[in-house]
Amino acid sequence: MNKIVFWFRNARNVSLVQSFMPSVLAVFIAMQNDGFNILLAILAVLGVMLVHLAMNLADDYFDYRVNTSSSRKELNRHGIRARLVKYPYLTNGNADLKDLKSVIITLLCIAALLGGVIYFFRQDWRIILIALTALFFGIFYSAPPFKFSYRGLGELVIGIMFGPLLMTGIYIASCASMDNTIMAASLPVGLLVINIVFTHSYIDMKADEADNKMTFARLLKTNKANLTACYIFNFLPFVLIVAGVIAGYLHCLYLFTLLVLPRCVWLVWSLHKFASKKEIDLDKPAWYLGRMENWENIKKENVGWFMIRWYCARNIISAFCTIIIIINIILFLWL
Repeated sequence: MNKIVFWFRNARNVSLVQSFMPSVLAVFIAMQNDGFNILLAILAVLGVMLVHLAMNLADDYFDYRVNTSSSRKELNRHGIRARLVKYPYLTNGNADLKDLKSVIITLLCIAALLGGVIYFFRQDWRIILIALTALFFGIFYSAPPFKFSYRGLGELVIGIMFGPLLMTGIYIASCASMDNTIMAASLPVGLLVINIVFTHSYIDMKADEADNKMTFARLLKTNKANLTACYIFNFLPFVLIVAGVIAGYLHCLYLFTLLVLPRCVWLVWSLHKFASKKEIDLDKPAWYLGRMENWENIKKENVGWFMIRWYCARNIISAFCTIIIIINIILFLWL
């Protein structure tokens, strides 16, 4: 049990909202379909979360092979703190690459078993195609020869994986169908997932440059270009929701997602502050930004400037998906 907890924590379980919320959202949208199967839906969600944890650990595995502990200490001497929290279990000797590789393979095998059960009952070739595509993008996010995250394509890959690819896969597994509603909902979700990763890479550009890691933020180079991207990733999802409602693909209740906009406005504002090298209040985050766990310890570690923005981006998609889940419960029960 201690080993399970150890690896669960080191697989950056805090990021699971990135896969869990879109997965659950796809399940609740699928509930409207006559072919819905709750047991297969649960297996699909569990499989996605296991793959997500495995991919986080795989990212550590390939990153660590490129960047040694000494290089991390060098970043610290330059005042770059955020990168030090990535894989302390390797740098402090609590685990080695062999242990890490074994855990990654185990998680993927369990996920494959769950996927096999789903395929047995659905007999739908799209499930295999989506699973293999997700595995390809997940492994080669950091692994050679593609190393998407080192070529400025990591954010796009993650947006595809945790948006349209994940949600359509969960939807097909849950109800053996496909329609415009899931596509209209998955595209905004994909953009908001990109928003999490892009926010991370933008405020961590110096560390990525020191690691020779080419993120989308580094490809854009200038603050002006990066801030323009911030506007797109934060506000385009809501434009797509409004367009989906107007086109008739989404129910008008989806407009309640606009309640999340204040968080997006704050995030863009804070990134403007970051670009101009101006401090923001880190003592107590505003309540409307959402939950920011372990905040006192984060302040002590001097990474509050990083985490407050990452938490906000994470909480944006969490609230966005929660609102749509509630909407679909209402549609299921009363309409």
